[in-house]
Amino acid sequence: MAHICIVGSGIIGLCIAHACQQRGHRVTLLDRNGVARDGCSFGNAGMVVPSHFVPLAAPGMVALGLKWMWNPESPFYVKPRLDRELMAWGWKFWKASTAERVRAAAPLIRDLSLASREAFVELAREGGMDFGLAERGLLMLCREQHTLEEEARMAVQARELGIPAEVLDAGQVAELEPGVRMQVAGGIYFPKDCHLSPGLLMAGLQARLVAGGARFVWGREVTGWRTEGRRVAAVETAGGSVEADEFVLAGGAWSAGLGRALGLDLPLQAGKGYSLTLERPRQLPSICAIFTEARVAVTPMGSTLRFGGTMEIGGLNEDINPVRVRGIVKSVPGYYPDFAVKDFEGVKPWRGLRPCSPDGLPYVGRSGGHDNLLVATGHAMMGLSLGPITGRLIAQLVSSERPTIDLGLLSPDRYGAGTAMRS
Repeated sequence: MAHICIVGSGIIGLCIAHACQQRGHRVTLLDRNGVARDGCSFGNAGMVVPSHFVPLAAPGMVALGLKWMWNPESPFYVKPRLDRELMAWGWKFWKASTAERVRAAAPLIRDLSLASREAFVELAREGGMDFGLAERGLLMLCREQHTLEEEARMAVQARELGIPAEVLDAGQVAELEPGVRMQVAGGIYFPKDCHLSPGLLMAGLQARLVAGGARFVWGREVTGWRTEGRRVAAVETAGGSVEADEFVLAGGAWSAGLGRALGLDLPLQAGKGYSLTLERPRQLPSICAIFTEARVAVTPMGSTLRFGGTMEIGGLNEDINPVRVRGIVKSVPGYYPDFAVKDFEGVKPWRGLRPCSPDGLPYVGRSGGHDNLLVATGHAMMGLSLGPITGRLIAQLVSSERPTIDLGLLSPDRYGAGTAMRS
């Protein structure tokens, strides 16, 4: 069996390591942070969402982004700056935001999401690791009637793809979710969606990997790569080099810079998201939800309730912008009227940087430039949701198995010099 070196120990890296370990491979994971890290795999909304089959780059998103970018409290915000990479990414995003691209991507995202959901269920049933998986569906809550009508059209598309979706009026929403009073026109219910506790999942996966013999190398910034012909021989760090048979680049928002030294062209922008978790919420829903107009996700996690949202394109900057956080907090009473802004006083906000590709699809597969280099990044808000299937696909490739899902649209070389990915 092979020795696999994975650069990055977020949810994608851990899922890859888990799937490789299941196939008998030896794994080493490198991370720039220490073991007590808190990146985007930890504080996210914990949703597994087959309902999210439309990529971030979709018709109307450019216009909506331009409208929102002038409001720093809006769900989507691009920090104005003169940056060549940002402008190139924006141009590619605009070119990808077409109905034709969405039609091509939607079945693939559906297949990835449903396979990942199945893998989560299998993982929960294996025993020995409780990460709070709740198969109760998701509610898209709409305050305005016109929003409900728009989402109803999305429900039609979902059903055409084989994803169950139910359009509910305000009374039906209240019957489905009696644990919280809502001020909505109605909602769309996606029964196949799930939610879980990201922190428990990460801790459980890490413990299982260690028990299986995985090696974690913490606090090691990658300084370069050593190559021999068409192969990567080692990844270099300030604390020494790590040799392996196969290398997987799963560095999240930092992947573009890490891959540049290997000739990879991985257009990525860091999309900062925030969350706040109420330890003793006034009311506790049983179903995860999204405030449709506000683009805020709400997830019960045990006895706590997490609110998360925003997409802030502002570079590799991990500072917390209180204005962005305020936008999330102010939206809550508009949907849950028994909650108040003061409920969030003293609650420490979390932030994480999501790796966003310009076409809304992740980079998953082998790089054509090196025989033993694989890439798994660019999942944006879907990193947790697509973690298990990404891990499985990468493990299939390093094991010389045929991938169970066609990876053509996910090629890490799709923005390069025309090098075809080899599956």
